[in-house]
Amino acid sequence: MNRRDFLQATSASLALTALPATFAARASARQMTIALTPGSIGVTVRNQREANDLAHRHRFESVEPRADELAGMSAQELADTLGDLKAKGLVWSATGLAVDFRKDEATFKDGLSKLPRLAAALQKAGASRIGTWLSPSHDTLTYRANFKQHATRLREVGTILKQHGIRLGLEYVGTQLLLVRGRYPFVHTLAETRELIAEIGTGNIGFVLDTWHWWTANDTEADLLSLTARDVVSVDLNDAPKGVAKELQKDNERELPAATGVIDVATFLTALVKIGYDGPVRPEPFNKTLNALENDPACAATSAALHKAMGMIRA
Repeated sequence: MNRRDFLQATSASLALTALPATFAARASARQMTIALTPGSIGVTVRNQREANDLAHRHRFESVEPRADELAGMSAQELADTLGDLKAKGLVWSATGLAVDFRKDEATFKDGLSKLPRLAAALQKAGASRIGTWLSPSHDTLTYRANFKQHATRLREVGTILKQHGIRLGLEYVGTQLLLVRGRYPFVHTLAETRELIAEIGTGNIGFVLDTWHWWTANDTEADLLSLTARDVVSVDLNDAPKGVAKELQKDNERELPAATGVIDVATFLTALVKIGYDGPVRPEPFNKTLNALENDPACAATSAALHKAMGMIRA
């Protein structure tokens, strides 16, 4: 899809979702919030206020907290930021984990040493969700060795976050081409992620669920319904390009939710409603056309896609 077609499709979606009665009916069917995470849609913001403004202007309901910025705020600056959030009718969504646990021990320990400061800032601001992703293969570690390393490192992360009332979500990656990129396959399904969470055992670790990885991993509605609301920390909605076999789909070439209908977003979201999920939902399409847009058009396109997807929830 080129830029012109993309904008035309966005305008049509906005018109469709702008009806107040329709929007009210959709919103009443769910507790989850439509979330703006600027970096996931190629939007760059200078500060938290700018992110809040974009979220409010484009009908988002939650916004990513910028942990490092929050950590540097004075008490008055934080109070002003929280006041702005409340005035705009927004709540916090999830933010990313600033600890790289996938590389060498020195890199991990360096990130871990900085985590208490960031976690304390998030706690003071009232933000309680962090998400990260699991690489589905490794060049040198076998499955068991990699599992042990993940459990050990993420237990340390989880312990620090638990002290600050924060939940950590783990996103499994089901993309088949990534599963075979490294020599040794690793966790790439919901069931395996559940085993890893149980092994970590801190009690504050759950899932980041992504329609893309749910679909590429061949997970099902039953897998989603086996979870509780507490198990799910954050959610990503994406669609897939048409005409590409599932095993050949490229992770960095996705579509906005409900754009093509390849991924069954209605079943996915309806299952989340059934289990009572009440957290943030964002897209992460890695889409070149979307990323080429300026901030406002990109946010408008994303919001329209999310509202359209939410309208597909079945009663």
